[in-house]
Amino acid sequence: MFRLFYLALGLVALVLSGQSAVVHAADSAWPGHGDGVMRIAANPPHGMPAGIRNSAKADDGDDQGGDDKELTPAQKMQKRFPQPTQVGHLIGLPVLDDDDSTIGYIREVVRAPDGKISLILPYSRWFGWLPVAWGKRPVAVPIEVVTILARQLDSVDMPRSDYDDAETWQPSQGKPLAADEKILVALGRR
Repeated sequence: MFRLFYLALGLVALVLSGQSAVVHAADSAWPGHGDGVMRIAANPPHGMPAGIRNSAKADDGDDQGGDDKELTPAQKMQKRFPQPTQVGHLIGLPVLDDDDSTIGYIREVVRAPDGKISLILPYSRWFGWLPVAWGKRPVAVPIEVVTILARQLDSVDMPRSDYDDAETWQPSQGKPLAADEKILVALGRR
């Protein structure tokens, strides 16, 4: 009885939102779910390209074959739908590696004389998770190699080993940006 009520409630919500729905009964073949739970799945909007709408996973900008050329970090960033973000909102956010270990926390955002934007974070190979700068050296991380994911940034195109080899950043290498200035940051996903 309650299943029917929740099914009807879900369908009404989908119809009111203007999306079409697919109902999978409890005994139907839903991939990976044989638990007898009835599910409602909303179809993506029809304005979305068919390749994305029909695939289980959209391209996140990683070059996974098919292309003969290697994309530059700036080109990869453009494929990740960069969004405007205030610099002040980035200060203090953790930067994570592929294993979700904290590399460091953003201390400031700077613009180099050539116009490139970098995130400055104190880095230590062993104590990146510690939110203090004591005993760490500042490292400049290009904005093109990170993606924002909620209240953290993921270092997607700069592995942890590159942080070890990176030069120590000096204040003469760039000018800090104001906290209310907006920059573009690529979107990330899991």
